[in-house]
Amino acid sequence: MVKPSSVSSVPRLVIAAPSSGSGKTTVATGLMAAFAARGLAVSPHKVGPDYIDPGYHSLATGRVGRNLDAYLCGPESVGPLFAHGARGCDVAIVEGVMGMFDGAAGEGELASTAHVAKLLRAPVVLVVDASSQSRSVAALVHGFASWDPEVRVGGVILNKVASDRHEELLREALESAGVPVFGVLRRVAQVDTPSRHLGLVPVAERGAAAVEAVAAMGAQVSQGCDLEALLGLARGAGALSCAAWDAAEVLRSSPPPPLPVPSLGAAPPDPRYRPEGPRPQTPPEGVPPEGVPPDGLGATGLGGKVTVAVAGGSAFTFSYAEHAELLAAAGAEVVVFDPLRDERLPDGTRGLVIGGGFPEVYVDELSANEALRKAVAELALSGAPVAAECAGLLYLCRELDGQPMCGVLEAGARMTGRLTLGYRDAVAVSDSVLAVAGTRMRGHEFHRTVVEPGSGAAAAWGVRTPQRRVEGFVERGVHASYLHTHWASEPGVARRFVERCRTS
Repeated sequence: MVKPSSVSSVPRLVIAAPSSGSGKTTVATGLMAAFAARGLAVSPHKVGPDYIDPGYHSLATGRVGRNLDAYLCGPESVGPLFAHGARGCDVAIVEGVMGMFDGAAGEGELASTAHVAKLLRAPVVLVVDASSQSRSVAALVHGFASWDPEVRVGGVILNKVASDRHEELLREALESAGVPVFGVLRRVAQVDTPSRHLGLVPVAERGAAAVEAVAAMGAQVSQGCDLEALLGLARGAGALSCAAWDAAEVLRSSPPPPLPVPSLGAAPPDPRYRPEGPRPQTPPEGVPPEGVPPDGLGATGLGGKVTVAVAGGSAFTFSYAEHAELLAAAGAEVVVFDPLRDERLPDGTRGLVIGGGFPEVYVDELSANEALRKAVAELALSGAPVAAECAGLLYLCRELDGQPMCGVLEAGARMTGRLTLGYRDAVAVSDSVLAVAGTRMRGHEFHRTVVEPGSGAAAAWGVRTPQRRVEGFVERGVHASYLHTHWASEPGVARRFVERCRTS
């Protein structure tokens, strides 16, 4: 058993807002940067499935930005995942999602900022866009502070304040309402972060501009907010009694993958591709792989190390940190490669994970890297395990917006003007390298593309909400889907994938 961790009492704040666009990211990131500049170890977190904001959080703190999603991972996982990320830190800042009480559609408070704040027993700071109001701000804040008595709104930060006189009116109104004002921010151009079809432009694409923007956020928050008062509020958070999440522990306590793993995707290698070099061979039955003790257990208790390549770089920026941690705990050596620049997969690659991102933005560069596209196709069509989500799905298609991609899947993809967005309740409809048929998982879709499939592949998921449909592809060792999933909700996914890497 894992003992409760001392980080369960780490000081913490949740940064919320009445609606999207109020300035949560500016305030949360700026607060992280301001505390870090004071020498504090700051743990950054984001409510919900968003991949982009945690990148800015990481720049501000020098630590991995982590998501807390009560829908994808279950409410019971929020505290342990928080404690895991906040281990050894002086303070934790949790950026909320949408409006404070907005969560999964039709699921009440589930996965809302307010829900996560209650699970973490954390005080809330409400960021209010005050650009078009004065005395009415008191009524707005009073409503949010009193709507749910279990949510503790400790005070507000006023954003987009126009002038000294405007600030005076806002403060007077909130003083009469008995709500502390922890800061006032004016509109500053350099803290604006550019957006496009799926939200903010990721940190990896902006380079020095992102660093400058985060520094500006930190400076603005330092100048406009009472950091000592905010830190004092954070120290008043209630203690958590949960144990910190641990990848190795959850794998040891989770059931082993259903057998027979080696039989999955047993179709012969595709004749269109011939590997240029020998792939590592599976030893005869009964003979352990090199470096693995006769009992078949490695240092992790889960088997010997195998190389799993994970796509990164500017085109593939969407990933949850816990995925790599689970893969490593299951016995993988995780090696990141960049499909925009690398012309070959990492040496000894036995499995491939291609997460989300923006391949549509880099379609010309991805297509031009023909050597890597061929290497990915050779690996996938040989039967090796490949897990692809959203952007990864597009990369495996025959083409994207008319440009050649890897051609692993007989499908074409293209951009559209329609946004597909929302949580999904799904069940695996085919045995794959990730799950057996019948496995239920929750996911999230967020894209403006469509995939027009050919024939031959089985579906990956039966999506149950909001409409029933089948989705994704399972063929040989490939599992490709639009659904982003969080493997901390089903750790056996990582174990199953690594086991298949050993036996393929």
